[in-house]
Amino acid sequence: MDVKKFTERMDALGPFEACPRLGVAVSGGADSLALVLLADAWARARGGDVLALTVDHGLRAEAAVEARQVGAWLRSRHIAHRVLCWEGQKPKTGIQAAAREARYDLLMERCRKEGVLHLLLAHQREDQAETFLFRLGRGSGLDGLAGMAAISERTHVRLLRPLLDVPRAQLRKTLKAADQPWIEDPSNEDRAFARVRIRAVLPVLDQEGVTVQRLVDMTQQLAHARAERDGATAALLAEGAVLYPEGYARLAKPAFLAAPPECARAALARLLRVVGGGVHGPRRAPMARLATALAQGDFRSGRTLGGCRVLVEAESFLLCREMRKEMPQPVLPGACFRWDGRFVVEVAPAKAGSAWAKQAKGWRLRRLGAKGWADIVAVEPALRQSHIPAAVRPTLPAIWDRRGVLLVPHLGYDRGRSGGEGRKFLKCLDFRPFQPLAGAAFAVA
Repeated sequence: MDVKKFTERMDALGPFEACPRLGVAVSGGADSLALVLLADAWARARGGDVLALTVDHGLRAEAAVEARQVGAWLRSRHIAHRVLCWEGQKPKTGIQAAAREARYDLLMERCRKEGVLHLLLAHQREDQAETFLFRLGRGSGLDGLAGMAAISERTHVRLLRPLLDVPRAQLRKTLKAADQPWIEDPSNEDRAFARVRIRAVLPVLDQEGVTVQRLVDMTQQLAHARAERDGATAALLAEGAVLYPEGYARLAKPAFLAAPPECARAALARLLRVVGGGVHGPRRAPMARLATALAQGDFRSGRTLGGCRVLVEAESFLLCREMRKEMPQPVLPGACFRWDGRFVVEVAPAKAGSAWAKQAKGWRLRRLGAKGWADIVAVEPALRQSHIPAAVRPTLPAIWDRRGVLLVPHLGYDRGRSGGEGRKFLKCLDFRPFQPLAGAAFAVA
């Protein structure tokens, strides 16, 4: 892989701004190191630069040493490098999935802070084939079997995969030609992980004619089918769906019922993902059952799926967040974080020891809940006239202190209106889903 061939792949992922600045996720493995070298040459030729980002998940003692080694290699090539650490408690089960989600959160948040619009990921041809088999084994439908997209739009950044058709061996040749060593991650040999077991059977499948290239070709065919379906789904959502800044949505019954079943299910899945705060939509089987129930009108009391409640109204379906137990989130001065998978929270900084800093120590962000709603309408009865549906009100984000509910921005409630500092220091609490409801159609590499 040379810069000319890499440029052809980047051209297909554009457009880019003048003097582009790229973020590149770099683990230290061969694929990501080859990507960062190619991306650096591409960006420099256009007056831009690259920011390499390495995530230390804190799961292996060697990870910190490896991250420093990656930094040393890249500094020698005048490539900026940052290490991002996954802090806090780690789950005892599903560690790979949790680590992946944490990694993407850290990478995208750093890109946001740095003003980077494009984050490059080093998934290559064998990764695409393994993804197809992994999802096939879990009963994925069209969305999953179409493989990884070359372009994925997120809230603040585009995820770009320019190497999806490039064999792993070719990337290693690129590094050898550049005299660049790499790190072999021992977890890539740990058969406790499903992907490692799948990787081990690829040579066996190859002997039966099920080659990596044929698997990738299959994902390409399915990707084209998904892209066509995505276009129709986007049209359905544009015609029939409404998102509200309080974190809920409506889908018009006539548009849903008139759409082809596959598009109707896809539209519903996207709404559930956005309102439920998830990175991925619900699984195919329960999604199909819900869509069928809505189409047939065989329930009235509502159903739950994907962290959402789905309720039937006269002319639409109402989708709102399901009430679940949660840990209150501290709201500290200068903090910026995502809450409930849906809302971005920014808090103004404060000097240590100031009155505001002392006050904020008792602030906690959690849902308003039924009790919170009862408390605030007792203070301001006019809130009962709010346009926000009754099912949504308890799910709204609220700032609590030791005395109870202090602030509910989406209802305009501020207990300290006569002199409190809540609204002044809460810079934003905005509904910003991980992914757009209906962005561009699935990008085919």
